[in-house]
Amino acid sequence: MEKTSTKGSRAARLLGWCGALGAALWLAGCAVTDVGRAPALPAGESLAVLPIVNYTETPQAGLRAEAIAESLLKTGGIANVKRYPASLNPETLFEPAERESVGKALEWARTQKMRYALTGAVQEWRYKVGVDGEPAVGISLQLLDVSTGEVVWTATGSDSGWSRESLSGTAQKLLRRLLAPLRQG
Repeated sequence: MEKTSTKGSRAARLLGWCGALGAALWLAGCAVTDVGRAPALPAGESLAVLPIVNYTETPQAGLRAEAIAESLLKTGGIANVKRYPASLNPETLFEPAERESVGKALEWARTQKMRYALTGAVQEWRYKVGVDGEPAVGISLQLLDVSTGEVVWTATGSDSGWSRESLSGTAQKLLRRLLAPLRQG
């Protein structure tokens, strides 16, 4: 009888360790982020969303990232968020935006008397090839001081979701983590 309880407790202990290891691996996931220390944004601070350059093969990935970032900043408590005029970004379905459009949009932000501007680049925006087709996103962000053009904050990260998750949902979760230091709510 004593041997049975020893085997049972050993099996339970092994099962517990396997569960803990599985949970640790699951929590680690496939996400990597590096987020710098952001400047304190006073309530009512103005922030422009500039073009996010698309370095992927996915059409309009930069525009999609801009829309999600703008929404997250507004819902995060930054009331005065303005997006640059669409005419300043030449990105079309087949021609991605270039870095030159960021400079033009920064000039626009200066005319609008904005204090800060958010820009960046999309490095990955796709579903992985394979049976599962998991979403994968990679984005870098920069916060610029509009008057000087100096980078005052930066963040970069990548994430992948599970096979049934959407690409935009995976991007939203990543952008929420990256933008957390800037959000006020």
